[in-house]
Amino acid sequence: MTEATLSTWANIAEIIGALSIVGGIVFGLIQLRYYRIQQRDAMATNLAQTFYSKDLANALALLQEVPEGVNLDELRALGPEYVHAAITVATSFETMGLLVFKRVATLDMVRDLCGGIISVQARKLRQWLLDVRRENEQPSWGEWFEWLGDQVERVKSESEPAHIKYRDWRP
Repeated sequence: MTEATLSTWANIAEIIGALSIVGGIVFGLIQLRYYRIQQRDAMATNLAQTFYSKDLANALALLQEVPEGVNLDELRALGPEYVHAAITVATSFETMGLLVFKRVATLDMVRDLCGGIISVQARKLRQWLLDVRRENEQPSWGEWFEWLGDQVERVKSESEPAHIKYRDWRP
């Protein structure tokens, strides 16, 4: 049996060091994956909590009877509560639009969670939104709400509604 030389021990130490680095990288990537999953789940929870807002629920209920394409004057004629409802809807979905654009939340998640509501409200309030922008001389007012409405409308037209697509799903 031969004795290990200093060179042999150095080689073993180098191999152990390389394995440690590779192991650390693999561990880091696994942790990053779990962090992203946690972040996605937290975002889903936060988005879902948006719909527990009494203000948003009341706004959506109030706007239910408003015709598609309502303009600013028509909405004002219905009363200040309708204008407030439109602002509540626009600002709530404005935030979601920016989160989707910045890839903090996925479009699929938002579409599955509230795509139908966003799509309907964006169509209903499009003319009102244009009028508000013109009146306030602020072309970016509600920009992410409009953008999100367009995105949701596009992806919803490419797939079936969940109640049809998953009608045979079983837990």
